[in-house]
Amino acid sequence: MYRSEPPPASASVSASATTPRDGDEAPAGPEGNERLTATTGAVLLILFAAEGLTILSVSRLLYWHYLLGFVLIGPICVKLASTIYRFTRYYTGNAAYRRKGPPQQLLRVLGPFVALSTIAVMVTGVLLAVDGTSPRIEVAGMAGVTLLMLHKLSFIAWAGVMTIHVLAYIWRLPRLIAADIAPSPRGQRAAHSVARATAHHVVAGRGLRWSITVLALGAGTILALACVHLSTYWSK
Repeated sequence: MYRSEPPPASASVSASATTPRDGDEAPAGPEGNERLTATTGAVLLILFAAEGLTILSVSRLLYWHYLLGFVLIGPICVKLASTIYRFTRYYTGNAAYRRKGPPQQLLRVLGPFVALSTIAVMVTGVLLAVDGTSPRIEVAGMAGVTLLMLHKLSFIAWAGVMTIHVLAYIWRLPRLIAADIAPSPRGQRAAHSVARATAHHVVAGRGLRWSITVLALGAGTILALACVHLSTYWSK
């Protein structure tokens, strides 16, 4: 039998120096990125649910379909940026992101399709909104394929991959958001029942993460208020 040897004193000192204790502030790194992605994802989940309701009667709720569609642009940009940043840091060999590890294999394969289908839905939707002359606008180089048809097809593809994406990640949102909300050791203990699997130290950059989320939502709202009048073109 092999006996376990105690780690060298230098290793113990190094580990204790780099492992944050409850109440300590840890470097943001992949933890901060994950929390920003989770917070933005929660905002998008609510907005997408509301946007989905407008689809039930687009002709009657066209104004709200446009409004929510433009609001979504801000948070979507942040979500894509945080995801691409994690991808880049991991594959360029950053030690902290390598230790964090990649998503599960299925989610790694699904990720590009989630991003591309999201971009396709938003781009075709914006093009339809900006043109606003006819649902029969044909796509250049694609005879018989209208922009509206492309918007609908990209939405169907998006809905399929996004369903898997949401089901895989939604259970993590409460603990990640709760861990980032708790401002003090007392608050962290209160969040312990919700975020038991998450380290209860404060991750640096919490204020910046929430500011980015609010600014993205604000930017989307301003864009929406500036562009929602375009819905009247489709009402004529």
